[in-house]
Amino acid sequence: MVRFRPLSPWIDPRGGQIERVIIDNGVIAAEVLSLGGIIRSLWTPDRHEDRSNIVLGCDSVEDYLKQDAHLGAIAGRYANRVANGKMSFEGQAYQLDINQSGNCLHGGTEGFNRKQWHMGQLPDGIRLNLISPDGDMGFPGQCNIQLDYRLVGNNLYMEIFAAVNKACPISLTQHSYFNLEGSGSQSNSEHHLQIDSTKLLELNETGIPTGICDVKGTLFDCRQSKSFSIMQNAKAFTSTSGVDHCYLTGNTGSELTRFGTLSAATSGRTMTLYTNQPSVQVYGANFLQGNPGKAGQVLKQHQGICLEPQQLPDAANQVSLATNPWIKPGEVYHHISRYEF
Repeated sequence: MVRFRPLSPWIDPRGGQIERVIIDNGVIAAEVLSLGGIIRSLWTPDRHEDRSNIVLGCDSVEDYLKQDAHLGAIAGRYANRVANGKMSFEGQAYQLDINQSGNCLHGGTEGFNRKQWHMGQLPDGIRLNLISPDGDMGFPGQCNIQLDYRLVGNNLYMEIFAAVNKACPISLTQHSYFNLEGSGSQSNSEHHLQIDSTKLLELNETGIPTGICDVKGTLFDCRQSKSFSIMQNAKAFTSTSGVDHCYLTGNTGSELTRFGTLSAATSGRTMTLYTNQPSVQVYGANFLQGNPGKAGQVLKQHQGICLEPQQLPDAANQVSLATNPWIKPGEVYHHISRYEF
């Protein structure tokens, strides 16, 4: 049984209110906001069965609107990067909002992370809905999105459906910063990461794919669990200030595929990710520093780890790299990911 506890809403300085609710099945619990589909807190048990929060968040609406790290939010209409903010379909060119190194990142300056979603209740979780109008951040067509967070045993399910009335590339991801030692921890260095995939995107200096490489026997090979600090501090990652790389899952979107496991030695927590998405961006919070956190703290570089299931970056322009991300009228985008704790 999932218990629901509404919290006092926050006043949105842009107008209206931000709804907040805690869902709890007795094993894990989550606080969800109607702002950005944000998971503000996620409580899971450690080796002693004591629950504590394992995701980074903010104290207020104002802080969420101030930060640029997409803390706990849904990133979209297209997660990750679209090169130069340009794309075209059947001869029609589109210019998207430019908000990072000359590219469109996570849907632009006013992406889905800053939108007010409509929140409703499910028997085992929360359902959020959003309507993104035609031309939103330059993206074509009206986009209708349904987002479900469900708690089943020791699993958090995230499932998203989207439909459009004009052809548009869709890629939505959950952008929580996990610290399995608990949100009081200020470093991800004690985490270990195991990844089933041996295929990685080669990226240029702004994060745009240039090819696919095999990582067997290299620093990126995580088939055996590897200390995250070994990767984070490698000289090879100086240009990105740490890990910010996209692994391919080989998934075509029909079934859940195991991606890998994040673990923390002191707390004993593990999180195994399963997804139907063709790639997962692994990001070590390389540019998190200076953003507002909870209890008035200022967040630090490398304080968490993001595992972002998604379509491939810039796949709207490079459909040969993987599955085609363009959704046409009458088709349905479907993303499901399971986080097993």
